[in-house]
Amino acid sequence: MPSTPVSESTAWRQTHIGHWLRQALAQFDARVMKLMARHPAVPLGLSNLAARGQVGAAHIHITRHLAPEGARLTALAQAAGMSKQAMGTLVDQCEAWGMVVRENDPLDARARRVCFTATGLAWLGAYHDAVAQAEDELRHAVGTEVATVVTLGLEAYCGR
Repeated sequence: MPSTPVSESTAWRQTHIGHWLRQALAQFDARVMKLMARHPAVPLGLSNLAARGQVGAAHIHITRHLAPEGARLTALAQAAGMSKQAMGTLVDQCEAWGMVVRENDPLDARARRVCFTATGLAWLGAYHDAVAQAEDELRHAVGTEVATVVTLGLEAYCGR
């Protein structure tokens, strides 16, 4: 396939699929955060943080990747595709907000596990509800068939 000189057209930079995937993820995550800020199960302090945009996409990595039974920081960072140091910073913030705690690992006395608190589990439940509502809104906006095709296509692309 012949290469097009860059000077001919630069519109492709804002019209390729990766651009739209990034835009869609940002819009989806913003909607989820807005829903969580108003969710009745989210404690007031976390609700206010979410409403003011202080709980961001990076913090959602913990919500997406921390198993209810907890995980070591290294495993959590790996699952989220982040460095251990960056994940440690997020865990510190979430710990200060009362979402998670670091506990001794029952399988290795030298290791620590990051675990959800009761507040964190309430946050996780609200996240589940918000994601389900945002997905329903997406289906309503583009149609069930299109949403299904997009989901199947992305799952295939990601190797699931």
